[in-house]
Amino acid sequence: MTAADESGAAMRIVPGDLADVRVVELLRTHVTQARAQTAPGSAHALDLEELRAPELRLWTLWEGEALLAVGALKRLSADHGEVKSMHTAQAQRRRGAGSAMLRHIVAAARAEGLSRLSLETGSWEYFRPAHALYRRHGFVECGPFGDYVADPNSVFMTLELARQA
Repeated sequence: MTAADESGAAMRIVPGDLADVRVVELLRTHVTQARAQTAPGSAHALDLEELRAPELRLWTLWEGEALLAVGALKRLSADHGEVKSMHTAQAQRRRGAGSAMLRHIVAAARAEGLSRLSLETGSWEYFRPAHALYRRHGFVECGPFGDYVADPNSVFMTLELARQA
């Protein structure tokens, strides 16, 4: 899939390659930052082994040889998916890469026949830009889903895909 950033530069989204050191490094940065900005026991960022699960699809967003962002879709049930591992490289933020990745994940969820897409993110100040991104794309706050439990350090959001089609 191709997309464009806010300046019109071409970006491409491809399946994530966990053998690519650039992808691994950005995912490690994501996990490290998420865990550093969340109370102990409340971080739910996936490590590399968890990203290899068969119910999970990982994508990377590139501009030329520069890795801009990563994102994943985890199937929770026949009709419900979860956005996982959304992260934009610090130097690439505010260019539309996160929105492009999120649009791709939403489209993939629809293509897989999912009717609901949810996510968990942190509640701390560090995560406020993520909250705004998800809201701009139609996600609304909801209660815990899947295996999550209520946690003041988590914000749960969902998007009803059938209503957005």
